[in-house]
Amino acid sequence: MPRVVSLFLPTWPTDRVRRNLGAAAPPAEAPLLLIGREGRRRVVLAADRAALRAGLHVGMPATKAQALVKGLIVKDAEPAGDTQALERLALWALRYAPIVAADPPDGLVIDTTGAAHLHGGEGAMVKTMVERLAASGIAARAAIADSWGSAYAFARCAARPVFVVPPGESAKAVLDLPIAVLRLPKDMIDALRVLGFERIGELASKPRAPLTHRFGPELGRRLDQALGRLNEPIVPVRPADLVEVRRGFAEPIGAAETIARYTSKLVTQLCEALEAKGLGARRLDLLFHCVDNRIEAIRIGTALPVRDAKRLTRLLCDKIETVDPGFGIELMSLAVTLAEPLSPRQTISSLIEEPETDVSGLIDTLANRVGESRLYRFAPFASDVPERSVQRVAPTAPITGETWPDHWPRPARLLPNPESIETVALLPDHPPVTFTWRGVRRRVKRADGPERVFGEWWKRDAELIAVRDYFQVEDEAGERFWIYRAGDGEDPDTGSHRWFLHGIFG
Repeated sequence: MPRVVSLFLPTWPTDRVRRNLGAAAPPAEAPLLLIGREGRRRVVLAADRAALRAGLHVGMPATKAQALVKGLIVKDAEPAGDTQALERLALWALRYAPIVAADPPDGLVIDTTGAAHLHGGEGAMVKTMVERLAASGIAARAAIADSWGSAYAFARCAARPVFVVPPGESAKAVLDLPIAVLRLPKDMIDALRVLGFERIGELASKPRAPLTHRFGPELGRRLDQALGRLNEPIVPVRPADLVEVRRGFAEPIGAAETIARYTSKLVTQLCEALEAKGLGARRLDLLFHCVDNRIEAIRIGTALPVRDAKRLTRLLCDKIETVDPGFGIELMSLAVTLAEPLSPRQTISSLIEEPETDVSGLIDTLANRVGESRLYRFAPFASDVPERSVQRVAPTAPITGETWPDHWPRPARLLPNPESIETVALLPDHPPVTFTWRGVRRRVKRADGPERVFGEWWKRDAELIAVRDYFQVEDEAGERFWIYRAGDGEDPDTGSHRWFLHGIFG
């Protein structure tokens, strides 16, 4: 089932103006309007959140807006600049899915079918989109649904700031939304309201012929698109310097073996083009243009720049089973949407030195199946606090030279959060005699410690005098644990003096 994300940018033109002004931008609390002409009248074409809160709105005369709000900042609108910037924003969104298009004047549409799992799932993906835009000063709301029309409606009515409709439920959920989100001309919306229509469900329940006779076919088309009955193709945006190869077919193809054969031919052509430019592929998008006006897509990524045709073909063919050719595929296009320089390397002779172990192929296979964000390795981080001394890095990240402290052993398994335990211990320096963890009482047979760990006072004032005393303990069954006491055992300001289990030795 297709899944589509609609990104709604409610104050896009004013957000763009503030970003362009940089340090000279007016403060966020200052209302900002963009003014343009409608015939001979100067009217408000865009307003930021401060202006909307002050009671101003799009379409009102500019002179009236200036008279109503004191200290109003007015600038000329640039619709052409807004559209070009929206296209650039669509290029940025290509990192999430291979099919992205601008949805003027204030949105983007993204076909994320089969790509959400690479970003931690649908909810995590759209949340990340909104957060990254907010960090850049762009207000956004996002919704994901079964069609472009329904996602567009939910993004404008239900997203606060994110809304995810479960697969297969969009057609039912959209019936309760107002007719204003059907992407119809304003005069048609006004006419429908005069007739008493307020919700999409009210329109969907009426006979189609009288409505078509009065309002034309546009009403029925938009209604079917919102309900997911009518396919709405998304024409993907493409960078100007994109490395891309295409293959058209006189007769549509649909068999998996045929698709795999032509995929191999396209990859070979693409690798030749990459070699001529001295580049390697980091992300490839294979698009299938179907005869029923749909676009199916396959996306793969690599940990390092790759120009190996066999390897790239294998990664792409592993996903062919996810493609629904429908009535056939009439065009295939393969594009490199992320490339990096790749210089030829001399093959190492085993007579001179041992070849380096290359696991990037395995990493690519796993990452394209489970998602790049779920594949990582642990690396040391400069911190004395145990839970802060570990960081997640990419599997192929270079070794920084950082190491964990070697004066005391560290457990093979560190718990995500230290768990409270009940102990019998003699303060201030002795390890526990017994401790109870997760309902099981254990008698300590051997112990070593304490290892005193101080708080990072330069990060948080609360850690100025905080300490922990860590002990390695072994119970009667031979299991070894890493436990600590919060505090030095004497001064209550150094910690609560409660005991916690923080790790388990192998």
